[in-house]
Amino acid sequence: MNRSRRYGSGDRGQVTVEFLGMTPVILVTLVVLWQLVLVGYTYTLAGNAADEAVRAGTAAAPGERQGACQAAGLDKLPDAWSGSAGCETGGGYVTSTVELQVPVLFPGAFGLPFTVRGHAGAVEEETD
Repeated sequence: MNRSRRYGSGDRGQVTVEFLGMTPVILVTLVVLWQLVLVGYTYTLAGNAADEAVRAGTAAAPGERQGACQAAGLDKLPDAWSGSAGCETGGGYVTSTVELQVPVLFPGAFGLPFTVRGHAGAVEEETD
């Protein structure tokens, strides 16, 4: 009897077992990477919203700068990202700070326990 034939197939199915063992590790890695993408996108949204708010605040009439700045800060944000916009004017300078919650895994779901801040500033435009 040939022993190599009889015992040579002892590792059949090994790849399947190893893949099943690695599946949870692969899934957790993908979830963590996706969450990091959402954090990065939230930073991008906060920075762009702060820039938009400052642009609107500098272009508005002196008495309307505060309201225009705050409205523009949250105007173009997707509905899934909740947050607040604050603007300060004075001394010829307009600043805006936008704070957003980072969603957990799915935009529109509950947020992580920290906020992302975007800050921008610009010199007020002169109006004639």
